[in-house]
Amino acid sequence: MTSLVDAESVLTIDIGSVNTRALLFDVVDGQYHFLAGAVAPFTGGPPFFDISEGVHIALTHLQEVTDRPLLDETNRLMVPSQQDGSGVDRLGITFSAGRDLNTVTVGLLDEVSLESASRLAATSYLKVTDTIGLNDRRRTDEQLDAILKAAPELVILAGGTEKGATRSVSKLVDLVLLACKVLPSEKRPKVVYSGNQALAKRIQEAVGKVTEVIVTPNIRPTFDLEDLNPAMNTLAQIQGSLRAQQIGGLANLAAFSSEAPLPNATAIGRLVRFLSEYYDPSKGVLGVDLGANATVLAAGRAGKLHLNVARPLGMGAGMTSLLQQVPLSEITQWLPVDVPESQVRDYLWQKATFPTSLPMTTTALSIEMAAARAILRLAATQMLERYPFLNMAFEPIFISGATLAQSISPIQSLMAVLDGLQPTGITTLFLDPYGLMAALGSVAPGNAVLPVQILDSGTFVNLASVISPVSDARPGTVILKVKVTSDQGEYKTEVKQGSIVVLPVRHGQQVQVFLSPQHGTHIDPRWRSGAGFKLAGGLCGVVIDARGRPLHLPDDPAKRRDTLIRWTHAVESRRAA
Repeated sequence: MTSLVDAESVLTIDIGSVNTRALLFDVVDGQYHFLAGAVAPFTGGPPFFDISEGVHIALTHLQEVTDRPLLDETNRLMVPSQQDGSGVDRLGITFSAGRDLNTVTVGLLDEVSLESASRLAATSYLKVTDTIGLNDRRRTDEQLDAILKAAPELVILAGGTEKGATRSVSKLVDLVLLACKVLPSEKRPKVVYSGNQALAKRIQEAVGKVTEVIVTPNIRPTFDLEDLNPAMNTLAQIQGSLRAQQIGGLANLAAFSSEAPLPNATAIGRLVRFLSEYYDPSKGVLGVDLGANATVLAAGRAGKLHLNVARPLGMGAGMTSLLQQVPLSEITQWLPVDVPESQVRDYLWQKATFPTSLPMTTTALSIEMAAARAILRLAATQMLERYPFLNMAFEPIFISGATLAQSISPIQSLMAVLDGLQPTGITTLFLDPYGLMAALGSVAPGNAVLPVQILDSGTFVNLASVISPVSDARPGTVILKVKVTSDQGEYKTEVKQGSIVVLPVRHGQQVQVFLSPQHGTHIDPRWRSGAGFKLAGGLCGVVIDARGRPLHLPDDPAKRRDTLIRWTHAVESRRAA
């Protein structure tokens, strides 16, 4: 056997708001492989109010599939593994279940520390119930009342660059201290201080007498520098601790793990940050998880992570938030069939109430895929607003979530991702059909070999290689001349603005692509003009999406439906050919 971190076997358990997922990894022939996974219902709600039942069902199923004992005769998980090969060496736990934690953000300037505090809160499953800054026009007593009304479980206190303001920050500290003193001891929030470190000791001594204070490095050490990562890790630990108290059975499960339960979004962020150094650091990696209650977008470039959790926003209970945040027309515009708005609204409310229900008709499926597009569009827009220096040019992009990764057709997944995210440049779209992203992120810090080898094993499915040029040319104008060479010969074509084209490349086939942009068309900041580059065909081959950025749909409903059908048929017909 090899010495890959002592070739430890790894079990991960993800506690979602709808499902409990157990995944098993081990070394086979000297390399890590994903052996099997099992899914069970989430039982943290009524009637059990304890996740143990769902975990037991998932582990029992996993034992049956792998013929490997994981539970002992008392139904306890065996950690570490036994000499006969039963059990596992390591357990990782992630979660997205549970209600959002009420959070108040407190800082100095709106555009500096408060903005960073808001970004920090958006990296996990928090609900910001109020924000207080130096320019807050409310009187002190009104601010105090606001904090009490917000009923925070967490206060994120930021402000002051290193060697910067202390007096103004001290005033905010006094306000938080007063609020904590007024509240009953059992209702006092934890305070995360992420500001000027010159005040850290004073805050711990003063506020620490009445409630728990956790100090992190300054999230805004200088006016033009933001560093959220240390505070993000601290926030993840706090949430893991609070969730263990709130979710029945989670504390007992966590006793088998050497690490505290990790928020699903944090785990995905860790994986993306890790991969942004593993792949070409200049390109950047994007991870997308379309869940039932939350949609996670994690962007990593050269080891720097930008994480945003759109919550509650998802394909289950999060559908309620979607209906509240966007006009229904932004969902129905993606329907290729004529469906009354009342029917669409009723279906989405039903989906929010019964998130495990499946679409049983083509109309229902069309509604769900339209909702998926709207959610991805909203989540991507929020991400770019929080991080305006980012764009949607990444290579590669990893996509998780049952709606997309386990859809009826890869073409449906492809079109939903392209319409929702609207990536630019040259990228590869990978599907995560088994929900591995969070699992790999949870174990990556302690076992960097495992995620790399799992990624190289083909467990993530290449959906398509995509080229998305950006052009201001009129629709119908040739904006790109393309030449594709392979061991089977040469193929040439022209691409017009407003079209979507699938090149004749089989799944897994390696080709060399040469592009000749026309009329000032922009391809990719990393692409050298005239140079060829290698691409691999995915399930949907190699796709050139020349429909423009942002996408514009016809205003007329009939023309819009015809356009959507034409785009889909273009992918289906060329792929079939």
